[in-house]
Amino acid sequence: MALTNYTPNRVEDKDLFPKRFSDVLDEFFNDVVSRRRDRFVPGIDVSETDDQFEVTVELPGMKKEDININLENNQLTVSGERKFENEEKNKKYHRVESQYGEFTRSFMLPDNIDEDSIEARYEDGLLNITIDKDEEKVSKKIEIK
Repeated sequence: MALTNYTPNRVEDKDLFPKRFSDVLDEFFNDVVSRRRDRFVPGIDVSETDDQFEVTVELPGMKKEDININLENNQLTVSGERKFENEEKNKKYHRVESQYGEFTRSFMLPDNIDEDSIEARYEDGLLNITIDKDEEKVSKKIEIK
């Protein structure tokens, strides 16, 4: 019996199966995700300054008429629908990674907001919402006697 020296870095010894298996998994998960085309989850950034809260929602390719903003009981809700408009009948898509469909994003805001100050601007695919803080509603520490 002859012993052969094993060197894992040799090209001849590398197994190509993990790469192919990874491709199979990628295709499987891409197919699962593509079946959920009716759901769109836009990215949201929430920040705060000394005077106000700022919310930025990523809504590329949408029209402002397709976006709804609601503030009720300190719950801010942004909803709408990003539609896939496939008007070209001779065009064959090989891959569509953009998200389309209806969306709703809601989150609670603190009690110290001025509900009457809410403003929204939509520019370059970004919805920017600002809400001023109400100094009179700022919580105060209660001293125990």
